[in-house]
Amino acid sequence: MTDTALMTDRYELTMIDAAMRSGTAFRPSVFEVFARRLPGARRYGVVAGTGRFLQRLAEFRFGDAELASIRPWASADLVDWLAEYRFSGDIRGYAEGELYFPGSPVLVVEGSFAEAVVLETLALSVLNYDSAVANAATRMTRAAKGRPVAEMGSRRANEEAAIAAARAAYIAGFSATSNLAAGSRWGIPTMGTAAHSFTLLHDSEAEAFQAQIDALGVGTTLLVDTYDIEQGIRTAVEVAGTGLGGIRLDSGDLVEVAADARRLLDSLGATGTRITVTSDLDEHAIAGLQASPVDAYGVGTSLVTGSGAPAAGMVYKLVARRGDDGAWVGVAKHSEDKASKPGEKVAVRTLQGGVAVEETVLVTDDEAVLAEAARAGRALQVPLVAGGEVDERWLGAEGVATARERHDASVAELPGDAHRLARGEPVLPTRFR
Repeated sequence: MTDTALMTDRYELTMIDAAMRSGTAFRPSVFEVFARRLPGARRYGVVAGTGRFLQRLAEFRFGDAELASIRPWASADLVDWLAEYRFSGDIRGYAEGELYFPGSPVLVVEGSFAEAVVLETLALSVLNYDSAVANAATRMTRAAKGRPVAEMGSRRANEEAAIAAARAAYIAGFSATSNLAAGSRWGIPTMGTAAHSFTLLHDSEAEAFQAQIDALGVGTTLLVDTYDIEQGIRTAVEVAGTGLGGIRLDSGDLVEVAADARRLLDSLGATGTRITVTSDLDEHAIAGLQASPVDAYGVGTSLVTGSGAPAAGMVYKLVARRGDDGAWVGVAKHSEDKASKPGEKVAVRTLQGGVAVEETVLVTDDEAVLAEAARAGRALQVPLVAGGEVDERWLGAEGVATARERHDASVAELPGDAHRLARGEPVLPTRFR
């Protein structure tokens, strides 16, 4: 990736510069990524972006161009150190796709202060956006209750964000994406047929439908609302026959329009023709269509933008460092509403009868305490990087598939009221020990 090492904020480098001068830059340190609260008063969050962060980390290098851009204001010592930068520490965290709650230590970065702090913006820019999208996507897939939901938001985000959003949505249960780069890069199924412009290109709706069927087969989905929905459906069945795969509705009162469309299709003998709806859907609109004869949904704007996917609000904080005497010292902020908890942490989710009831975060390295906690549930953190070497299981299409499986399994552990769409408290309490 281009300029990966410059995907950071200047203050991270000025801190390193100053710490090098004071002799503290290379103190062993532990940083932690966590969220103080869930976005939008939601009941659980989804960790997403871990695989993308690890890929970026593997490419995090300060080459000649990057060094030239900072040389005018950086010290020679800092420039020399950055020229040789390779992360050599350890990282563990919640497996991608796992659920998180306020205070969950979703990523723990261990290394010298300098080599860990320079990763702050990279980690947060990836995890915050991807988790925000996944948080929205999981609500939409739960509201759909098993009906497929496709991601169609590429035109509402910048090009890289569009790819990231498709990836996060797939991890959280979406069935496919319209974005070909996401399909190629991450192994996500792609879908797509035609837009209104294709119909408008032809002299008649019937000619447009025939051209699409000639190219894609009778099993394709025809967009029937360019002119008049009722006539569009009649024309679609006339051209394709009763074996038409599907129609797409992108306008109007979708509850009413879908019901009318189903009745008309059935009356024309197209009883197996599926109905897909789009048009600015979110989880509330999908839930409102639950009783409607809709077979699939397409979601864009509310998934990839802040309107439907509010910021995850994760932060990257120093929680422990070695003192001059070699002992570990827990450190924390005490600011009102922005306090953090000191010390390196381990997290366990407690289950009763296969249902999650509590998240326990232990600030300890006592093996007996950790073993006792592990017996009550399952450990949430997994190794991601060891001695600077990224575990490749979390990368590429394999990592995405693993994350999707983890998400499904984690959601299956939740109590029944976890999927209520109304604003509320986290469905699991977090207890610190």
